[in-house]
Amino acid sequence: MILKAILRLLKISFGTLAALVLVYLLAAFVLARIPVEGEETQNKDVTIYLLTNGVHTDLVLPVKMDLFNWNNIINVSHTEGQDTTATYVAFGWGDKGFFLETPTWADLKARTAFRAAFSLSTAAIHATFYQRGLKESAACKKIQIGEQQYMRLVNYIQNSFILTSHGRAIPIATNANYDTNDAFYEAMGTVFFSRAIRGQTTA
Repeated sequence: MILKAILRLLKISFGTLAALVLVYLLAAFVLARIPVEGEETQNKDVTIYLLTNGVHTDLVLPVKMDLFNWNNIINVSHTEGQDTTATYVAFGWGDKGFFLETPTWADLKARTAFRAAFSLSTAAIHATFYQRGLKESAACKKIQIGEQQYMRLVNYIQNSFILTSHGRAIPIATNANYDTNDAFYEAMGTVFFSRAIRGQTTA
């Protein structure tokens, strides 16, 4: 009887995890295919990148330019490598549990998926520094945008951070870093509810 109860519990747990993963993938598939009307701009002088590792997707922006200096918000001193020659920084925003506990799908836990699905976890921003611009590939797309577009993007990302009274991002103390050139920061909101609200206010 006890063995049957355990097997039944395991079956329910695996079924729940599979259902949550399926819902997450379905939502990502559908939302990624919603058409968005392009915006006309004469000058597209700023180079950014869209980068994915199959689990998380990042926006890659210049660390420092005349328009904006990200060193005023975050800093390579928060990374293990502390490479001051970095010229680009990638930003990913999402569920803190997914970032800190799920670097690959193989690491996904039922508890993490459940908390993310029902917005029971807080958010985090993952910042990764790169020495130079990235190479285009199936996982990395280069995008040219105008200065006004770039500043709207900067403001959106900046407003996603939880900042100190001095306007600095708050690093998360963790050993879950993906490499020596990345850091995690406290972010606004919970993943699903915050994303829905932020999408409406920035449209």
